[in-house]
Amino acid sequence: MRASLLAIAVVISLPPLAAAQTPPGPPVIIANGEAVLKRTADRALLSVATEVRDGKAANARKKSAEGMTEIRAAIVAAGVPESAIRTTGFSLQPEFEYSGGRPSVRNYVVRNQIELRIDEIDKLADVIDAANLPKNIAVTIGSPRYELKDREGAELEATRLAVQNAMARAKALAAGAGQTLGPVQRIEQGSVHVVMPQPMFRTQMAVAGGMARGGGATMAEPAPPETPITPGDIEVRANVTVTVVIK
Repeated sequence: MRASLLAIAVVISLPPLAAAQTPPGPPVIIANGEAVLKRTADRALLSVATEVRDGKAANARKKSAEGMTEIRAAIVAAGVPESAIRTTGFSLQPEFEYSGGRPSVRNYVVRNQIELRIDEIDKLADVIDAANLPKNIAVTIGSPRYELKDREGAELEATRLAVQNAMARAKALAAGAGQTLGPVQRIEQGSVHVVMPQPMFRTQMAVAGGMARGGGATMAEPAPPETPITPGDIEVRANVTVTVVIK
């Protein structure tokens, strides 16, 4: 009789090592804080665009160049340095008309647009009026956009105030629970954003013959009164979250 050997493998499961127990941390309060800082705008960005039509491309380009040169000179005379003026758009395009289903060039249209940075905001009204002086071309003046020269400083100040607000909330929460605040355990930066004022500003246009497009009224010869401009306040909003130990 042939002998059979049976190999038996015995697997012994040893109990795992006890996981290291992390001792619980101290009790904490988590509070959100926010702040809204208001600053009067001290810088403005303004767009000025011209539009010229002529049957010949060369004539349209020439009239556009003459008009924009006049506008830039008037703007500089109003106190905006050349370094604060930049061209943001230029195009020369044919304007077609159709007869018998066939297109033909009616006019060539030249559009030129510049952006002005006005660092002395009290001169904004003067700059707007100066840019609207030429009468031989259409001039479009866009709504001004307001800024803060020291935007970063305002954001830092708003953040500091938001932390103070969060700490005040944490103190109120602790007092309501009959506790006192301990050391700050954590501070998390939330959102920081700037809310710009939205000015209600009407586009002004001057066209050949002294007619204002859209209004239909003839522009009077005497100089118009200064354009009233009120920049308004810029809001800087900051949010933070603080975690504070209570005891």
